[in-house]
Amino acid sequence: MKIKSLALVLAFALGFLLSPTPAYAMHIAEGILPAKWAAAWYLVAAPFMVTGMLVIKRRTRQRKGLLPLFGLAGAAVFLISVFPIPVPISGTTSHPVGTPLAAMLVGPAISTVLGAIALLIQALFLAHGGLTTWGANILSMAVAGSFVGFGVFVLLRRFDAPIAAAAFTAGILGDWATYAVTSFELASALHGTGSLWGMFGAIALAFAPTQLPLGILEGIFTASVTMVVFQRRPELLVHAVPRTMKAGVNAVKEVG
Repeated sequence: MKIKSLALVLAFALGFLLSPTPAYAMHIAEGILPAKWAAAWYLVAAPFMVTGMLVIKRRTRQRKGLLPLFGLAGAAVFLISVFPIPVPISGTTSHPVGTPLAAMLVGPAISTVLGAIALLIQALFLAHGGLTTWGANILSMAVAGSFVGFGVFVLLRRFDAPIAAAAFTAGILGDWATYAVTSFELASALHGTGSLWGMFGAIALAFAPTQLPLGILEGIFTASVTMVVFQRRPELLVHAVPRTMKAGVNAVKEVG
């Protein structure tokens, strides 16, 4: 069943890739960042990528059956983050990110790698983002979205927040964190002799009309999917907060 689901999602993704698509400036577009800043964000993103790949290697060695789950999470990130809403003057777009949800299912280190792969495919085949700006886009969407979303979910669950409320908040803040980091990356490279924080505020303000409601929608989507997962496969969430989630898993099993 897992393999069939994975094949279906990947087939849909492949069909989307091969269909004609306008070339929007998805994520931070090619050529927006000066070379030194593009290289700097690659260096910052690299340790997260290396850590994520090591975690994938370790976890798949322990449980080979995890690969279909990783594939589904990666396909979900790709599909969720591929629909752009152009933002005038910023050289990028607003869109959901999907990495907060993926991080809750597979962990933030692995979600970072999955997000990076989705970004690379989008850059190569859809002209969404770019290769020079891949490092910056990894840092904003894959790293910030994953770790902020996962961290918020874990923190709220430790304070016994309902799963739906924790997932909703994680989805919103993970989404908004992506755009806060994107705004900072753009402002750092483009402020020139002007104020860094003034440029940051202007870019963040440009995102606000589209990203604030999109963040709320992503929170609703994240909470909805998380509740379905908890009801049907609660063990997939145990790694997030082992001590508090185990009781919930046992309760679901007892009810079933």
